[in-house]
Amino acid sequence: MQTTQLRTPLIYSEATPEKELIASAALGNDEAFEIIMRRHNRLLFRTARSILNSDTEAEDALQEAYLRAWQALPNFRLEAKLSTWLVQIVVNEALGRLRRKSAQIIPLDTTINSPDPEVQASLTDKSDQQPERFAMRAQLRKIIEAHIEQLPDLYRTVFVLRAVEELTTQEVALALKMPEATVRIRYHRARSLLRASLANDIDLTLDDAFSFDGARCDRIVNAVLARGKSLHFLRKRGANDQELT
Repeated sequence: MQTTQLRTPLIYSEATPEKELIASAALGNDEAFEIIMRRHNRLLFRTARSILNSDTEAEDALQEAYLRAWQALPNFRLEAKLSTWLVQIVVNEALGRLRRKSAQIIPLDTTINSPDPEVQASLTDKSDQQPERFAMRAQLRKIIEAHIEQLPDLYRTVFVLRAVEELTTQEVALALKMPEATVRIRYHRARSLLRASLANDIDLTLDDAFSFDGARCDRIVNAVLARGKSLHFLRKRGANDQELT
């Protein structure tokens, strides 16, 4: 009598190679895609927020972008960089929301001379008053964020990706689909504008700007996984691992 040997399910962690996560997530494995989301959450949230100027809208846009990315993952070319591909999806989703909101096309080059009222509301949103945010020099961070938000759209997203997220010029150019020379010009111009607006009031330390705390990370991940299940996008745990063998 033959006995069927049960295969031990794969266990994914932050140390799991990206290609392995992509292959498994493309088959619908929620654990693999959760690791992908947690690896890229801060970068993608900051990208969405740099365009939408709202924590709430950025979270919504990021969730939609993740679902689009998950569905398109089987067509992802492994020779491409996953983070750049995801940034492109988030940028498209965020710009699409701007177009729908304004009922007209608002290109990335549009200059905004004054912040939207919703931006000011987002700075005092009670949902942001998390304990971990108070521990991160909240007052200084808000000053920096306010100045960054007042940058023209032409420069703001480039600045956030280059200075805050520390992407290379080439990565930003690929993500935003613009020449590297344009990225360099806009980045240096953004720095000049910030330097002029901040003057000598504060020491410009960007690491704390637009922080991505644990609560927000968990909220986005859980929402995407729940929506994925409701859309019957996920498969039973273990089925994917068998297909990979």
